[in-house]
Amino acid sequence: MTDDPDTIRIDRSNHPAGGWGAVKSTFKVFRLQEIASKVGTGLLRTNQPGAFDCPGCAFPDKPGGAVVDTCEQGQKAVAWEMTRKAPGPDFFAGHSLEQLRALSDHELESQGRLTAPLLYTAESGHYTPIGWDQVFEIVGREMGALGPGQAAFYASGRSSNEAAFLWQLVARAWGCSNLPDSSNFCHEPSGYALKAAIGVGKGTCQLDDFERADLILVIGQNPATNHPRMMAALHDAARRGAKVVAINPLRERGFTNFSDPKAVGEMLTGRGIAVAHRIVQVRIGGDLALFKGVMKRLLELNEQARERGAARLIDEAFIAQHTTGFEAVAADLAAEPWDLLVAESGVRREQIDELAQLYAEAPATMATWCMGLTHHEHSVATIQTLANLLLLRGNIGRPGAGAMPVRGHSNVQGDRTMGATSTMPARWLDNLTAEFPQAAITRQAGLDAAGVTERLLRGDMGALLSLGGNFAVAGPDSTRVLAALSRCRFTLHIATKLNRTHCHPGQVGLLLPTLGRTDLDLQQGRPQVVSVEDSTSTVRSSRGIQAPLAATMMSEPAIVCGLGQVLVPAGGIDWAAMAGDYGLIREHIERVQRGINDDFADFNRKLAERGRLTLTNSARERQWKTASGKAEFNVHPVPTAGPVARARQRHGNAVLALMTVRSHDQFNTTVYGPDDRYRGVFGGRRVVFMSAADLQARGLRDGQLVDLHGCGDEDEHARVVRGFKAVRYDIPAGCAAAYFPEATPLLAASNLSLHTRTPAYKDIPVLVRAAAQDAA
Repeated sequence: MTDDPDTIRIDRSNHPAGGWGAVKSTFKVFRLQEIASKVGTGLLRTNQPGAFDCPGCAFPDKPGGAVVDTCEQGQKAVAWEMTRKAPGPDFFAGHSLEQLRALSDHELESQGRLTAPLLYTAESGHYTPIGWDQVFEIVGREMGALGPGQAAFYASGRSSNEAAFLWQLVARAWGCSNLPDSSNFCHEPSGYALKAAIGVGKGTCQLDDFERADLILVIGQNPATNHPRMMAALHDAARRGAKVVAINPLRERGFTNFSDPKAVGEMLTGRGIAVAHRIVQVRIGGDLALFKGVMKRLLELNEQARERGAARLIDEAFIAQHTTGFEAVAADLAAEPWDLLVAESGVRREQIDELAQLYAEAPATMATWCMGLTHHEHSVATIQTLANLLLLRGNIGRPGAGAMPVRGHSNVQGDRTMGATSTMPARWLDNLTAEFPQAAITRQAGLDAAGVTERLLRGDMGALLSLGGNFAVAGPDSTRVLAALSRCRFTLHIATKLNRTHCHPGQVGLLLPTLGRTDLDLQQGRPQVVSVEDSTSTVRSSRGIQAPLAATMMSEPAIVCGLGQVLVPAGGIDWAAMAGDYGLIREHIERVQRGINDDFADFNRKLAERGRLTLTNSARERQWKTASGKAEFNVHPVPTAGPVARARQRHGNAVLALMTVRSHDQFNTTVYGPDDRYRGVFGGRRVVFMSAADLQARGLRDGQLVDLHGCGDEDEHARVVRGFKAVRYDIPAGCAAAYFPEATPLLAASNLSLHTRTPAYKDIPVLVRAAAQDAA
């Protein structure tokens, strides 16, 4: 795979998303990983009882559902993990750190599974294999030279509940609460906004709500690429007559033409259906203004209905009984000028009126969203405004209705439930301290991902330990953060494959090979089960099925317990026992969750008998654990002074709002290949999607090479990515899109959401100019 933009081909044909393309892609990825014979195993065992949970996204599966309950993207993740490829000692002996850095992200991961512990030292310049005894000796020496405040323990959503619980236990018992997690990079604003508005920081929907909803708003989300099993739910909803409205700057193929691979008629004809009843192409960052416009129109229609003596269009009984703050929101909406709402949303007044009418007519409405809402400076305000919209018609706490932030990794929500984050409630810390009374559990709040990044860039972070993930590339300002990591004293990564962050170890770096979700995990001769939590708060068991590639690979819980034995040897914690029997870990989890998540009672029995349990969601039961005891309406002004607006004050209207997106051959920072089939991009990733109007205004041609210059809140650092191909696309004027992580160097680490400090990846001010060689 090359980064040469000359290899990129654009195909604007309109083949259905899903369908035969998805089937062919599934077989292709297994063939490329040299495990074609395992495609049946992948299809038939993923998300099935007694087997493994998909290592991809966190969209829920249906118990007792389809024989094949997986998707193209899930099978890419499965094949990527089940591969028999592995870089041996010769590979690392033949590749210095500089040579590893010269490989693309795809090439790094394509080397295959890590099978032996690796040590890097600044003196050697290479990773070299070592034994596990030496690993733990090095950990003890390096961490012993640092204080708890000088280290951070990063947790990725790839890990299990058991590993995440152990990870935070090791950190807190060692005295460190710097526990950044991958939610800091994604749905942190969703949890914060919903917790304040409805009393719970998780979604309120279950999978069967898709079968009952009359209107489904899919906002800031491209499920055909990022959550394809969700497309099947939307497809079925549209076929039975529900209306799906996609709200997104890009007009995505999955909404306009989708064929469900399980629909025989569509597969035979090769035709799909238009899943979306309407596509509302909101301006990047304009969602809050759009939601306010819909609410303003809804209240106007409600007043007209009142004057006619007709049925009201807002749920006045629900508002009176269950909410507070409605009068302030109604007054704010009445005062909001239509010109502002139209201009800031980028949506015509007629479309706003139509969307309000659709909402008014729908007995039950769901709202689902992803990073398109969370990756903005004003993301919390936007999500609380969406919550206002749902509350107006009582669309929380009844069938077919609710709020559903769709998580991007299969256990990112579970990590939080297990405490793998920098700040936990006092009750949870009380329980943890009572469970391990001899350990000196720290109670202080620690650094989140933004705080760790700030410390790295200042040069005063001594160590970063990572339970999976690709920290420096998943975050903003990646070029500077990677360089800063190399200046640390010590880094430790627990991983299945090589990635870019591993190529920038500290002065001493450990790279530790771990089992994946598909691998059989035997401890003391007995197969172990782990658990994960999906986007609907369902916790399910996961059991690997394939023999590990090497005996030198250890499971995540076993590695973390090994760290615990070195870092917290005298805390009265039986690390060895937990490493040998994960049921003991779950017993600890059950007791720590008492009075917080009592659904974990009999945790082991429920997993053994049912394979799953669903955590109670108080808002779903219309019990509001907020400060007022009711669901809370929140007033937020339309943002008009965000990072793009500030950049335009300095540089004029040539500034574009850039959003980073995934390609179809990608999962988070994992790049499976060079294609983005649904957007018609083949053979490369260095593209920037722009409107025809913006190309013309800048004197650029479709297909011309351009450089992207970050122009956010200015500091002394120039942020430029070069040699991108400009691609004409259906996107609002003033907006642009490019792939993550190629475009993340453009985002300053200081460009964060308010309240939650999540990077504003969807709100990057850029100037697009002809590439330097073209302009010369």
